[in-house]
Amino acid sequence: MKILDRYLLRHFMQVFAICFLSLMGLYVVIDAFGHLDRFSKHAEESGDLLNVICKYYAYQSLNFFDDTGGILAMIAAMFTVTWLQRHQEMTAMLAAGVSKTRIAIPLVCAAISVSMLGVANREILIPNFREELNRNTKDLDGMMPRDLEARFDTNDIHIGGEALVAHSRQINNPMFVLPNRLARYGKQLAAEHAFYLDANPEHPAGYLLDQVSSPTKIDARRSLALQDQPILLTSMDAPWLEPGQAFVVSGLPFERLAKGSSWHQHASTREIVTELNDPTTDVDAHVRVAVHSRLMQPFTDTTLLMLGLPLMFSRRQRNVFLSIGICLLVAVTFSLVILTCQSLGGLSLLRPTLAAWLPILVFLPIAVGMSRTLQT
Repeated sequence: MKILDRYLLRHFMQVFAICFLSLMGLYVVIDAFGHLDRFSKHAEESGDLLNVICKYYAYQSLNFFDDTGGILAMIAAMFTVTWLQRHQEMTAMLAAGVSKTRIAIPLVCAAISVSMLGVANREILIPNFREELNRNTKDLDGMMPRDLEARFDTNDIHIGGEALVAHSRQINNPMFVLPNRLARYGKQLAAEHAFYLDANPEHPAGYLLDQVSSPTKIDARRSLALQDQPILLTSMDAPWLEPGQAFVVSGLPFERLAKGSSWHQHASTREIVTELNDPTTDVDAHVRVAVHSRLMQPFTDTTLLMLGLPLMFSRRQRNVFLSIGICLLVAVTFSLVILTCQSLGGLSLLRPTLAAWLPILVFLPIAVGMSRTLQT
């Protein structure tokens, strides 16, 4: 790595860190003061108020980086160029025979690296901390019952209930509606509580229903199966179950049920694709759009950068505030087009692939045309 590359990258990282920490700090201050009473109430039970606030917003910073990483990379690159121009360093580089393209290369590489970090954050970190990210200031410990949005699982069982508790992966007053091929004892399966259990040597993943009220006399009934695969287990055939309990094998994870229709926001692309490939599930169009948008995200971030960077190289004025305005204008325009296309795709007015590709198809020729300023 050349001295010039290290110099430009150091400026880029400094600006990126300052912008991210400033915006994140502003978000924390505004949001924390708006919900300070909730944090204080939770701190009375758990201890330190500062620790509660820091822990909550540490998880939220993952979402914040996912939402702002691409835009902040563009802003950092544009501010770096403006800084060079303001202090006459750009003139010195050009006089020394360094082309604009050579100056832009490390900034583009840095922005692509930020985009790759966003991919890692979205595919690895966010799915691993989805339970914490699903919480809000009303439910900091995950113990408060939430509204449950009923869904069908892979066995066509309609899983619903009165409410759910995220921390214990519990459903209060669960009401499962069984398909006709499992309705030997009636279509409804009701209990006082249901708990999601991961797969282990005794049973596959599914929901343990406690104090079953419907159908009656569950302990005297045999288990039910579909295509020789047990679906509804009772204590008669599963000794590990206690009296009054039943177990429903399900391919619907509790995290997906707890998040409702927006479950894909904190899921990895592999999990979403697995759900899309399952013929027994009905996935909304906006989920398909989200998959294609994720795959195109690095290209979208690069296109955004190439829209803003040539503007800075072509400008002779060195007003930092004007540069901020240009950054915001370019980012807002590009983001509005992306949101519009994704909304149209979610409404099935555009194909999911076209909804993800259209912003690039529109702005990439413009970015290529503007990049000619880097060759002069």
